[in-house]
Amino acid sequence: MQFTSERRLDDSVIERAFNLGEIPGFLWTPASASASSPVPLILLGHPPLGLGRMYPRLVARALYSAADGFATATLELPGSGDRPRWPAVEQARAELRRAMEAGQPVSDEIVDALVLPLVDKAAPEWQAALDAVLSLPEIGGPVGYSGGVISIGIRLAVIEPRIAAAGLFAGSFVPRAVFEEARRVTVPLHVLLQWDDEGNDRQAALDLFDAFGSKEKSLHANMGGHTGVPQFAGEVAAQFFTRHLK
Repeated sequence: MQFTSERRLDDSVIERAFNLGEIPGFLWTPASASASSPVPLILLGHPPLGLGRMYPRLVARALYSAADGFATATLELPGSGDRPRWPAVEQARAELRRAMEAGQPVSDEIVDALVLPLVDKAAPEWQAALDAVLSLPEIGGPVGYSGGVISIGIRLAVIEPRIAAAGLFAGSFVPRAVFEEARRVTVPLHVLLQWDDEGNDRQAALDLFDAFGSKEKSLHANMGGHTGVPQFAGEVAAQFFTRHLK
């Protein structure tokens, strides 16, 4: 991991851009973090829209988490931003768009082609980022995962023993194979669902929540569309991570 820039935000948070090989990312750390007082880490998941487009929302989440004493890190997803295009996934995304615009059901084949390659490639990259960030003396554990793509969060919760809790955003298509992985998730879960999310199959989201194998799991559903998450929902999620990571 090579840091490419550093600046202070609000005099209380240090933002560092980095490259993990050729993969860009960001690390936000409370200015108070040190080798003698390391802070827990939350990985910030996001949709494959590119870090440039997602940055305002990601930095807002990072500042909120830093106020609670957490460092946060995020990574550009495969095929997004300035990373090389991924023709097969772009074709699946176009087929998904055509089906939704035509009001047709989205087939399992389209969902698999869109999501499974992304999960298979992204999950090891997030693990490599976790290795690099946890090598810094001011970053300790435990580690949480927050956000989407929910299938990536599920895969990491299954394969990465350093993740102690996950806050997942319902709202993306989930392959049947990932449903089976969800049964193997055992970490505490906080799942956020927008009840009227225009891009989400509500019943599928409820079925996925039911499939999770965690003994402690809670579903927080709010009225409104995908971008209508109320502010208090973030406060409840912050309490979840404080409870499990501190």
